[in-house]
Amino acid sequence: MQIVNATGREDIATVHIADMGGGRLVEFVESTQPPITRDKKWVLIISVLFGCPVGCMMCDAGDNYQGKLSKEEMFDQIDYLIRQKYPDGCVPVEKFKIQFARMGEPALNPAVLDILEEIQERYEIPGFLPSISTVAPQGTNDFFERLLDIKRRRYTDGKFQLQFSIHTTDETMREKIVPVKKWGFSRISDYASRFHENGDKRITLNFALAKGMPIEPEVLLKYFSPEQFIIKITPINPTHRATENNLASYIDAYVEQRSYKVVDALKQSGYEVILSIGEVEENRIGSNCGQYVMSHLKTEMPVGADGHKGYDYW
Repeated sequence: MQIVNATGREDIATVHIADMGGGRLVEFVESTQPPITRDKKWVLIISVLFGCPVGCMMCDAGDNYQGKLSKEEMFDQIDYLIRQKYPDGCVPVEKFKIQFARMGEPALNPAVLDILEEIQERYEIPGFLPSISTVAPQGTNDFFERLLDIKRRRYTDGKFQLQFSIHTTDETMREKIVPVKKWGFSRISDYASRFHENGDKRITLNFALAKGMPIEPEVLLKYFSPEQFIIKITPINPTHRATENNLASYIDAYVEQRSYKVVDALKQSGYEVILSIGEVEENRIGSNCGQYVMSHLKTEMPVGADGHKGYDYW
C-alpha cells in the first residue's frame, strides 16, 4: 500500500488516499469528535471495495468499480492509522470505533467478517466498537448469517453497531436512491429480531435525508420497534453525485437550526432520534461519507484551503 495523498486537520479528521497496486485507489479516514478528545473517542473509516457497484444517488464511490479488497488490504488501512498514533498496537481509547463504510457496501465483501474475527488478536483494543452500515443487498444472506454468529461469539453486551441505510420510507423513492435489489423493510425487521439480543445496542436506521424524501412514522412503526431501533438522520453531504442528481439536503449543516418537523414527529412516535451533523469543516476536508476528496482529485478540483488542485499532489 502506497499513500499518495493526505489532507485534513489533526484535531478533526484526516483523509488518506492509497494506491493498493495497479492504480487501484482507496480512501480511509481517522477522526475525532471535538470537543471529545482522542483518548475518549477515536473513529477509523476504512474502504472495503474499490469503488462500489450499488450506485447510490448521493455517493461518489459508485464510479469505476474494480472489485473487493482482500482481508490484508483492509488490515493495511487499519494498521497504518493505528501505528501512526500507537506504534505498539495498543489503543488506549475508551471508544475505538471502526466503520466499514468509506468506499463500498460491506455486505458484498465477506473478508470484512474475517477482519471482525481476527482484529482483536492483532491489536490490544479494549474499547473496540465495530460498525457496519449496509443497504442489505439481495444475495448476501450468508454474510448476514455469519455476521450474526460472530456478533454472538465476540461482540455481545453492546460492543457492535449495526446500521441499515434506508433513507426514506417511500419504497419507490428508495428504489431510485439505492438502485440495487435489496431487502425490504419486513426482511430487515425479521433479521433485526434475531440480531438484537439482551445487552446489544439498538440497531440504527440511517437516513441521509434529501428534501422531498418522506419519513413516515406510521410506516416505520409497522416494521421497526422503538425498543429495537433508533433513527439517525444526517445531511446529504456535498458530493458530485448529489449535485448531479439535484439532491438538496433536508438538514442544513450550515445553519444553527436544530428543530425539524420530521425529527419531532419521530420522537413523538417513541423513537430515539440522533440528528448527526458533523463539523462543517469536515465538508472541506472531505472526511464525511461520500468520497468527496476522491471525486475532487479525479476532477482536478480544489481539495484544500490553499487552492491546490488534486493533480498537484501526485
